[in-house]
Amino acid sequence: MPRPDINVTPLIDVLLVLLIIFMIITPTRPSRFEARIPAEPTDQPGVINHPHTLIVAIDPDQRLLLNGKHLATVTSPSALIEELRAVFAGRYESFTLSGNDGSGRPHIERTVFIKAPTKIAYGHVASIVDAVRMAGADPVSLQIDDLN
Repeated sequence: MPRPDINVTPLIDVLLVLLIIFMIITPTRPSRFEARIPAEPTDQPGVINHPHTLIVAIDPDQRLLLNGKHLATVTSPSALIEELRAVFAGRYESFTLSGNDGSGRPHIERTVFIKAPTKIAYGHVASIVDAVRMAGADPVSLQIDDLN
């Protein structure tokens, strides 16, 4: 009994056509993606910080500043913790509200930004994040010194 065989000529024709199509398309594909980055604005509008913004800055010499006021060092942040607790307690007592969450309780603004140079060791920044959280800050955000 004769064995049936498959005619592969149409298959090879289709493969050759696909090969030719891919050979034509490949050179027209862009070799790399170039993103246009916007230029820095030439005139900086005066940005007014919110009066309740708390920024803990770490100097290169490891001093801690709360909104520009020198308080402590990285190795002993206890004065910073006490100052933040006093600020949060003062906001609660005077009902300095940043909004209402619908529960009838005052929502006290406790956001703290930590700004540190990129050369500061990660362990120092982590210890300051822990100290700020211990003082009652929530949320805590990190900034780098290049983003002024």
